[in-house]
Amino acid sequence: MEFSPATSIVSQSMADSLAQHVLNLLKRLRNGCNRRIAEIILTLFNHKHAGTLGAVAGFAIAVIFSWKFLRPSTKPKRIQRKFINSESTSRSTGHALEVASYSQVDDDEIDESSRQVKLTGEQIMRKRLNGGRKMTCQLLGVILEENSPEDLLKHATVRPLVMETLLEISKYCEVYLMERILDDESGDRILFALEEAGLFRTGGLMKDKVLFCSTESGRSSFVRQLEPDWHVDTNQEIISQLSRFIRNQLHISTVSSFAMGSNIFVSESLNHYFSEERDV
Repeated sequence: MEFSPATSIVSQSMADSLAQHVLNLLKRLRNGCNRRIAEIILTLFNHKHAGTLGAVAGFAIAVIFSWKFLRPSTKPKRIQRKFINSESTSRSTGHALEVASYSQVDDDEIDESSRQVKLTGEQIMRKRLNGGRKMTCQLLGVILEENSPEDLLKHATVRPLVMETLLEISKYCEVYLMERILDDESGDRILFALEEAGLFRTGGLMKDKVLFCSTESGRSSFVRQLEPDWHVDTNQEIISQLSRFIRNQLHISTVSSFAMGSNIFVSESLNHYFSEERDV
């Protein structure tokens, strides 16, 4: 079935008329309710019974508030939706800040833990010296590459790796170097080698504190007279003899076959013992 344009216009007009009629009916109903409520309130004010007045007034107020809150409105929903979105955003932001804060605390704790575990060279040196302020040290096999007085008759060579450690020790300790030699020329070779290596340039080590003797017992006598906090030597017998008199001793050896006391330590080199963090 087909509808003409005139029929469509009439249908639209009837729908508009019906809507207007319904709207007018609702307005009259609202006005009637308002008048009825006003009459009830007026009657209440003229009534002498207080209990009845209070009951009816409460009923009237309940009707008014119910009517107001039951009216449809979209505006509160939009406000509520905005509030929910804002609250959700605030929670998300707060959670992100909290996570970032915890991450920062964890990073700080890790950095602090790393600093506590990894010691600096100065801290290692101080811990190794254990408050020592004076050290005596053999030259052969410790500071020099040569291992016997006979080798010194030809040359004297300073170990490169030991030089830095010895200079660092001299910052905290008064250092005396000593060795048994066979002639005066051997002593000159030693002093020349130490000077060429730069051990006398900083002022921590002095030529006057390089001592020479002709016997092993002479070196032991030097140590006992100086009464150092530390003595470094390669000779196992001297280490054993001095154990009762010297607070700390370092025996330079790859192996140690004798039972050592609590004040005797063993290391393969001077720089290895005073520079390595292990067992500090």
